[in-house]
Amino acid sequence: MKNKKNQKKKIDQGFKKRKLIFSVLSNLLIGIGVLIILLIFGRPLSEEIKYNFNRIFGIRYQLVEKINPQNPEKKSANVVNGKREIIPESTDFGIVIPKINANAKIFPNVDPYNSKEFLPVLRKGVAHAKGTFFPGGGKNIYLFAHSTDAFFNAGRYNAVFYLIGKLEKGDEIDIFYRGKLFKYSVFEKKVVPPGAVKYLEPVKEEILTLQTCYPPGTTLERLIVRAQKI
Repeated sequence: MKNKKNQKKKIDQGFKKRKLIFSVLSNLLIGIGVLIILLIFGRPLSEEIKYNFNRIFGIRYQLVEKINPQNPEKKSANVVNGKREIIPESTDFGIVIPKINANAKIFPNVDPYNSKEFLPVLRKGVAHAKGTFFPGGGKNIYLFAHSTDAFFNAGRYNAVFYLIGKLEKGDEIDIFYRGKLFKYSVFEKKVVPPGAVKYLEPVKEEILTLQTCYPPGTTLERLIVRAQKI
């Protein structure tokens, strides 16, 4: 009888140990899964939350079109007519999208087919596709903030354009180039396959094309937003 009790006790102890190990492993796998999701979608989710917070509380933004030449590096902004000012990151070549509070420097002549070239650029701002035109050139200006070399980097590169899917017809996009401001109005938005390179091709009028990966945080498809010069 005593041996049976000891045997049953050992079985119970072994079962509890296996249950504890299984529980620890399960929690570990869940934690790793959550971490991966946060790495991929954490930044897009954060941007989405901030955007909706601003919309709910009526926070709007507007571009500071004229920079004081005596203080061109001014970074502090005021609230004017109920809207928060956006000081452009660069008036040499920069983009501001007031609706989504996007503000970044643009790096010119970046090869969109060479990841070794464009990935380092996208860590710092927006890339201008090599072979496309510049503001005032009367043709296609192609800007992109997208792509990644690994899933765990997906949330780092296209943060500037994460919210361009919120843009609608008539929304304004502002581009500074060599100290001059160029304004564009959105007229088209669509999701296309990664291989849709026709949007890099020349057009007969001045068109601003923005591109990012879609859905945000992935590289499955591409989101294209096009705007015409105002």
